[in-house]
This record gives sequence, structure tokens and C-alpha cells, in this order.
Amino acid sequence: MQLPKFVLADNSDFPEDIFVIHLDFPRFLINLKDDEVEFLEDLEGEDETELESEMEHLITLAGEFYDREMKAYED
Repeated sequence: MQLPKFVLADNSDFPEDIFVIHLDFPRFLINLKDDEVEFLEDLEGEDETELESEMEHLITLAGEFYDREMKAYED
């Protein structure tokens, strides 16, 4: 099965929060309410500078994904 790069998630325990889940490496959740990121795997041993740069890019892509999804719901 081929997985999408991003998926949206919500949870009734956190009614004000919207999450984007990134399913490629590095797998993580981002809470769009406060931009808090939680990694789903151990990243120990990864190049921190490269990972930081990649995360900035992925967080931007996550926001763009959310905006596209919300526009599709509106249409």
C-alpha cells in the first residue's frame, strides 16, 4: 500500500487542535494550533543541522497541505 505524505487528524479530547501527520521519514505530528512537533521515531544519530533544515521545509509543506485540504472542503 502506498501511503500519502501527509494526513489530517483531529481528536475530540483536543477539540481546538488540528494535527497534520507526516508519514515519510522523519515521521512526526504537528499541532497546527501551536506548531508543536512530536516525532514518531528515534532520530538519535541523525545530522542535527540537516534535520533542522529539513524540518523547517516539512513544516512549511504541512501548512500548505492543510491550506489545500481546507480549500478543497470549502469548494
